[in-house]
Amino acid sequence: MSAEARDSRRAAAAQDPEKQAEAAVREAIGANGTRSRAHRTEQTVRDAISAPDAEGRPRRTTRRFPIFTRDTARPEGGGRAAPRDAPAPARQWPILAVLALVGLGLLLTALDAFRYGTLLIGCALLAGAVLRWVLPDVGMLAVRSRFTDIVTYGGLGLVIVLLAMMVQPHPWLQIPFLKDTLHFTVSSNN
Repeated sequence: MSAEARDSRRAAAAQDPEKQAEAAVREAIGANGTRSRAHRTEQTVRDAISAPDAEGRPRRTTRRFPIFTRDTARPEGGGRAAPRDAPAPARQWPILAVLALVGLGLLLTALDAFRYGTLLIGCALLAGAVLRWVLPDVGMLAVRSRFTDIVTYGGLGLVIVLLAMMVQPHPWLQIPFLKDTLHFTVSSNN
């Protein structure tokens, strides 16, 4: 690289701290991809920089939130549910338990026990909400924040259980205002 090009890059980098850090990295790594002898010594950085971005360029740290999210943090409670030396299924037992119950419910539904199968699916989601609330680490059962997971699992589980109890024929649960609403919509169309 010519001296003029290097000087013009330095002048441009002096304007922007992010480009300044990029120029420092570019100079430290020579044209053949190895560090030159002069740059093997410790470098001083004037601005705070964080870990490199996806392209490998160092990013300037700031206290402001980014406009666009580039990655996600692990949800709280997303750690292993068992020690590291345990086998993989044992480390993820909460989600495996919920998925096993959902699978059993789907099997019952396929075997023409619709009400019991959907009840089991709803209960599995409610059990997932309870596990998320009670256990500090639930592995892959943690998707979002603890509150969001509990509300989502619990809400969906409750709706599925209620719908399974109201399924026709011979519902176990009858809600009067729903029957009146159905008759109103059917009679108003005539």
